[in-house]
Amino acid sequence: MDTQKRARLEITDRQGNRILSENSPGQTAIATLGGTALSANRGTSLNLDWVESVRVNLSAVERRAATIVTRRTVKKDWQIAWLLRAISSMDLTTLSSDDTDERVRRLCAKARQPIQQELVEKLGIEELRLQVGAVCVYHLFVGTARRALEGTNIPVAAVSTGFPAGLSPLEERIAEIRRSVEAGAQEIDVVITRAHVFGAKWQKLYDEIVAFKDACGPAHLKVILGTGDLLTLRNVARASLVAMMAGADFIKTSTGKETVNAVLPVGVVMTRAIREYAEETGMAVGFKPAGGIRTAKQSLEWLTLMKEELGNSWLDAHLFRLGASGMLADIERQLEFHATGRYSAEYRHPIA
Repeated sequence: MDTQKRARLEITDRQGNRILSENSPGQTAIATLGGTALSANRGTSLNLDWVESVRVNLSAVERRAATIVTRRTVKKDWQIAWLLRAISSMDLTTLSSDDTDERVRRLCAKARQPIQQELVEKLGIEELRLQVGAVCVYHLFVGTARRALEGTNIPVAAVSTGFPAGLSPLEERIAEIRRSVEAGAQEIDVVITRAHVFGAKWQKLYDEIVAFKDACGPAHLKVILGTGDLLTLRNVARASLVAMMAGADFIKTSTGKETVNAVLPVGVVMTRAIREYAEETGMAVGFKPAGGIRTAKQSLEWLTLMKEELGNSWLDAHLFRLGASGMLADIERQLEFHATGRYSAEYRHPIA
């Protein structure tokens, strides 16, 4: 093993414990990669040498992203199975200025039964008990969502830390996380300070995310990088590594409010950062593309990316989410065409 490789393996978590690629005793495996069992991410100390060594070949990334669209396809029953998997990995989301309790309750009803019962019966998938991955709302509606989802295992995610800009004072952002957890949120989607990335202030970015992680307590931390704002794929890769070192359970592309949101080249860079982190530390981090994903075809592209870059473990909702509520209607239309031979009107499949 070369010196650089050994230096990356011999990193420590925030308590100073050495982390190796194998699972520590007592750690439950949540994924496998290349035959190696991986545990949940506990975070590591900040390895600046690793972060600064990151390089991204833009043309190679773009070529790789293009092959996902042109070289892989699934048809007929296999396509339907993949679309059902996309639904089970979806974070149904409402983050509008005119959100109401009633809209959130309707969204939660859709989360409990994402496709119409008549269609479920036509497809013969009653035993799947299909549900979405999570429901994502503003803090104000966490309690409403929890009550509406009572009796299910669908988690409630709350956007926090001054979403979507992330520019409120750090103390206020941390307090916002704690309030959402106390209200019952099981997942917290936080926004980083993009200026830390622009200025290569990796220690500040790391400390910020560590503070967010600590405030989450038992809740899962999903770190939104705002990739459309980060200017370069190298910045995306570096920010991804720092977020994982700081203990992120998921890294997420976008808030959905940027000019450019989830695109496949960014997905290639982020999933390869996840793979490298897993190979070096033995810990698995989830991935969530969000924003701009609106068609069933796009969901298949993202699922293909996950399978080819990270393997089957990342095809499950505990490690993969799609932030794409608007896509559900198109998936329902594709499922109905498969079952009946006819496309239904989109207005027959409202989200909320």
